[in-house]
Amino acid sequence: MPRVKALDERSGRKPQDRILRTASNSQSHCQQKDNLESFHLPQSAQHQHIASEESPSKRIKLNHPPVQEFTTSVNNMYKFSKPNHVDLTNGNGPAMMTKVQKPSFGMAKPVGTASESGPRKLVVKNFRKTPRSDPEKYVNQVWSQLDTALSAILADEKLPHSNEELYRGVENLCRQGRAPQLYKSLREKCRQGIKTHFEKPLLSQASGLDDVGMLSAVMEAWEIWNIRLRTIRSIYFFLDRSYLLNSPLLPSIEEMGTNEFRDILFLPQTFRSRILGGACELLAADRQNKHKTGDEDVLRKAIKMFHTLTVYTSSFEPDFLARSSSFFASWSDHKAESLGLAQYIEESISLIDSELSRCSSFGLDSTTQKTIENYLLDLLVDQEDRQKKLLNSEEVFRLFEEDKIEALRKLYTLLSWRESTNLSERLRAPFEAYISEQGSQIVFDEAREQDMVPRLLQFKKKLDMIWKNCFSEHEGLGHSLREAFEAFINKSKRTSMAWGTDNPKPGEMIAKYVDLILQGRLKAASVHAAAAKGNNNEDVDMDSEDEDAEITKQLDQVLELFRFLHGKAVFEAFYKKALAKRLLLNRSASADAEKSMLTRLASECGAGFTHNLEQMFKDVELAREETKSYNSMLDDRDSRPNIDLTVSVLSSAAWPSYPDISMIIPRDVEQAATIFEQHYKLKHRGRRLEWKHAQAHCQLKAVLPKGIKEFVVSSLQAVVLLLFSSISNTDEVTYMQIQAATALDDIQLKRTLQSLACGQYRVLKKTPRGKEVNTDDTFSVNVNFSHPKYRIKINNIQAQETKEENKETHERVAADRHFETQAAIVRIMKGRKTITHADLVSEVIKATMSRGVLDPADIKSNIERLIDKEYMEREERDDGKNVYCYVA
Repeated sequence: MPRVKALDERSGRKPQDRILRTASNSQSHCQQKDNLESFHLPQSAQHQHIASEESPSKRIKLNHPPVQEFTTSVNNMYKFSKPNHVDLTNGNGPAMMTKVQKPSFGMAKPVGTASESGPRKLVVKNFRKTPRSDPEKYVNQVWSQLDTALSAILADEKLPHSNEELYRGVENLCRQGRAPQLYKSLREKCRQGIKTHFEKPLLSQASGLDDVGMLSAVMEAWEIWNIRLRTIRSIYFFLDRSYLLNSPLLPSIEEMGTNEFRDILFLPQTFRSRILGGACELLAADRQNKHKTGDEDVLRKAIKMFHTLTVYTSSFEPDFLARSSSFFASWSDHKAESLGLAQYIEESISLIDSELSRCSSFGLDSTTQKTIENYLLDLLVDQEDRQKKLLNSEEVFRLFEEDKIEALRKLYTLLSWRESTNLSERLRAPFEAYISEQGSQIVFDEAREQDMVPRLLQFKKKLDMIWKNCFSEHEGLGHSLREAFEAFINKSKRTSMAWGTDNPKPGEMIAKYVDLILQGRLKAASVHAAAAKGNNNEDVDMDSEDEDAEITKQLDQVLELFRFLHGKAVFEAFYKKALAKRLLLNRSASADAEKSMLTRLASECGAGFTHNLEQMFKDVELAREETKSYNSMLDDRDSRPNIDLTVSVLSSAAWPSYPDISMIIPRDVEQAATIFEQHYKLKHRGRRLEWKHAQAHCQLKAVLPKGIKEFVVSSLQAVVLLLFSSISNTDEVTYMQIQAATALDDIQLKRTLQSLACGQYRVLKKTPRGKEVNTDDTFSVNVNFSHPKYRIKINNIQAQETKEENKETHERVAADRHFETQAAIVRIMKGRKTITHADLVSEVIKATMSRGVLDPADIKSNIERLIDKEYMEREERDDGKNVYCYVA
């Protein structure tokens, strides 16, 4: 209910001013009145009352005009007489003045009512008087509740008051400016609670617990304290977010509770040494895989507690690192002495991985992890004796030799862990030594000469895999791989493999391997590759593969080896011979593949390298046209000979040179050859044809007792077989009779008869039986010969290279090399006129680099030959040095 309070309000009278105002019935701010307050107003003072009940905060003003002449005392002015009563509590009293006129002096006066005699009396009904409460009593009451609640929380008992009531009490105390005292009391209460409920029980149990048990007990107390601290903070939240938030020097409630726990239950030496010892013992047990169930969880929570208590860096980390360093040193010394390189690498990588994983798993700080890593690398890698073990050439070579790929990968990982030391570069020496030794064994292995290229391809594939997977494509090791591979593949040695010359053998074998590919013998090539891997019994089926794609793939692989060759002269000579046989015997699997190979060679070596090879293809095309012209001429004459003759006219400059083999050719063949030569000379005046009958091949139809067959044979085989066409199947011909009829020398005749009587297709029968042909042997037609195929190729021996041909090719290459060296010397002398020996050798090596690196001894021998031929001479200068002078 509203009340009226009268105060004096007159100008010049401060304590006696009167203002009629309304206020709310608040127990904490006002005092109620249950008596009637009345006062008298003089009749001469006309005034107006405006009452309102809209809000307790609004005021009811008594506006009256100022009295200019006021001589009556205050006591006389407010004499009480018989007043009329006006009830301000409802609207049943006398009519209120509702219209206000503003007098000339600015005050409101009542209008619209009759004047009444005497003053009026205002009465406020039901105006109860509430006694004002004592603030100190209220504060004591609230703190008593809070103290009781804190005691209950710390003792893990039920709260006597609700959280909301306690929160309101904290809020009221803070609003009355008692926050500092409240915070101080709370801090003291928490300190006493930790000592009473945690410290004393732990001290009483300490004697019966080991370090791990003490750590577990402290961790249990820490978890309980965190639960109770959260409850305390929820009650004192207003204090935390108002007073403490604006007091930067004071910790929050959570920080305060953490600090008190640390000061009481960690920092004292009684607890700290045992807590840290327990944590380090758990880590040591985990290192040795001896931890118990639940230990990992305790350790993880303990490290988290160290972080929360801000003692991780100052207390735990130094102790842990000191123990770890001692453990690592002992471990390293023991393993280095007892284990081989591969096992030592395996154990070291495993230790590093497990330690770093342990740091992450248990929440150790990143600085701790980095320090642990540095400790490990210092002890396992950086120490001089450890580097000697890791980079021992014999041990590392054995890893390569035994194909321990995983150990090599881990070795590189260990050495390259620190990029600043660049220890991985020190692997170059053993890597190059392994490549050089293994590669040299492959190149100079006479017993497995035919498998050289497949083995080199497999070896290169292995090295590339090691470089990519083990060495992470390290640039320096990649250079070592290429340099070492290039060095051994171009290494020359005067052995029987090269017939006493210094020609590199890989050039010859690569050319023969390419010939194998271009003949389309994919299955044979795969068998060679399988044999190089050791899978000799593996049945390789290549029929399902696309031949063109397979040929392209194999050419790409073999070209990787070709790029390492310095001297391409050996490859060029043998490739030209193989290409000639493919073209003459129609053994090329694909014309597109042949042209593709020429394009690749031109791209690698230049157009000059493939000029003669391209001319060979042009000669074959021209030969086809010549054959068509010859056949057209025979058709026009209508006088075709008994045989079909196909002639290949070849330019001697582009094609390999072939030895002249004397033989008596059949008369029909001789007549047909004479007709072709006459026809050719009529078309091409001034040209001379030189017949190479030994390079020809023939197709013979044989009528045998068990069927008719068509044999594809060489010209030498055809000459021998035609001798048996004029005799019966049972007649025998001696070796000497065959030689007299064919005019073949012993080497060619024995080789030919061996292919017909001792090979896969035994068309002739030799008496006596045996693999070798002797001069006293006799031969007859094999009447029991049979084969499911109608057309049979027996001229494989013609496609094979003889030892004599191989020797001749090597010697010709060596001779060409000498001529090339002498030509380079003459060019240099012609330009320089005078030069020292050292300068001349350097210039010659530089000039012939594209054809391979020359041996200085060979250069010196060629200089002596030119001096003998009087192209140059040796002179002695005044300073005693010899120089070479060019002789014009």
